[in-house]
Amino acid sequence: MGNFIRLLSLSFVFILSACASNNTENSAPPQRSAAERPNMNSADPNSTYDKENVINAASEFFGEGSEAVASVIEKAFADLGRPNGYIIGTEASAALIVGARYGDGVLSHKIEGDTKVYWKGPSIGIDVGANGSRVFALVYNLNDTQELYQRFPAVEGSLYYVAGVGMNYQQVDEIVIAPIRMGVGLRAGVNLGYLHFTKERSWNPF
Repeated sequence: MGNFIRLLSLSFVFILSACASNNTENSAPPQRSAAERPNMNSADPNSTYDKENVINAASEFFGEGSEAVASVIEKAFADLGRPNGYIIGTEASAALIVGARYGDGVLSHKIEGDTKVYWKGPSIGIDVGANGSRVFALVYNLNDTQELYQRFPAVEGSLYYVAGVGMNYQQVDEIVIAPIRMGVGLRAGVNLGYLHFTKERSWNPF
C-alpha cells in the first residue's frame, strides 16, 4: 500500500511536468553547463565516441527515422560533447495512468568494453496497457562502469523531441545518461521519474 501511495504521488508530479512541456521541444541542458562540468576527456578519441559512429550505431539499431535520430544525437553532442559510453537495449512498460518500465541492454564503454545492464523505474502514460520499445542511451563522464548502478533522476525541462524521437537527460553528480526512444507517447513517458540501473534484473520498480 505504501508503494502504491508513493507511486500515485509521483504521478501527480509527472503529470504537471508533462503538461508544462510545449508541443515541439523543451531542451534545457543538464544541471551544469558544459563549461562548468569536467567532461571526462571529451575531445580524446581514445576515451570517447565520435558523432559519426554514434549516429551510425543508433540509426542501424532503430532501423528507421535516421534523420530524426541524427538530429537528436547532434543535440546531445552540442550540449555535452563526446560520450564515453552508450547503451543499446529494449524496454517494456505497462501502465494504468501510472506504472513501471523495465529494460535490459549492453553498455559499451570506450575503455572498459561491453557490460550487460538492467534498468527499471516508475512511469506514467495516458493509455491503459503495455508496450515495448528500443532504447539507445548516450553515457557521459562514466569513469568507472560500477558508478552506473544507481538511480538517475530526470533533469527538469530537458526533454528534446523531434519527429517521433525523444531524448532527455538524467543526471547524478557529473554522470549524465541521455536515453533516446522512438515511437508514440514519448511526450508523456520519455523523461519522467528516474532510471535505476542494476547488475541483475529486479521486478521492484523502485
